[in-house]
Amino acid sequence: MTKSPSVGSFVANDFRTAAVFQKYGIDFCCKGGKSVDEVCNAKNIDRDILLKELDDVSLIPGTADNDYSTWPLDKLIDYIENNHHRYVENAIPPLTQFLDKLCNVHGGNHPELFEIKEQFNAASGELAAHMKKEELILFPFVYRMVEAINSGVDMNAAPFGTVKNPIAMMMHEHDVEGDRFSKISSLSNNYTPPADGCTTYRVAFALLKEFEEDLHKHIHLENNILFPKALEMEMKIIS
Repeated sequence: MTKSPSVGSFVANDFRTAAVFQKYGIDFCCKGGKSVDEVCNAKNIDRDILLKELDDVSLIPGTADNDYSTWPLDKLIDYIENNHHRYVENAIPPLTQFLDKLCNVHGGNHPELFEIKEQFNAASGELAAHMKKEELILFPFVYRMVEAINSGVDMNAAPFGTVKNPIAMMMHEHDVEGDRFSKISSLSNNYTPPADGCTTYRVAFALLKEFEEDLHKHIHLENNILFPKALEMEMKIIS
């Protein structure tokens, strides 16, 4: 039996397969480099059943516009910035306020709220810095590579040596945030408000769940599509 492709490659080829992996609790973004064989063995999942479900999803007609793996890298970067970076920036302030209120009102009966708030506050600061590094350092260099490819000229190496260096840093930071939100999910019982939870409780947990889902897609687009393609491009054009 040949080794199956990586989880991330399935999702890179068709993002709809992400729902199948999510159903089985398989991380398709931060740990998308693992093969289907590896995750099936680790989670005791029937490999043939999983592959059948992945095939079934891929056979459903979809729209080519959402086939992110075919997009030019400059278009993909614009999409990431305009959709995922701006989403994070806009979602953090209201979520912070909701979590502050929950800790004040429900923290006595639900002390886990304080740790959820602490984890989210840490994520907020780290993600803000992370996105700035991408927008000011990594993404401009990828734009320059795209321009060089389109104009048919070589370009000099980046001041940071090779695009591998900032990519390695970004992927490490992705791992950190993926683990952080896995902890938040566990602390919140997979974003399930308790029986005594008020409307603010339900809204805050729904927004936290949405935030994590957006983060998973955000990391997937970078780890499994943008970064590998940027590495390939650098090898072609750096003199």
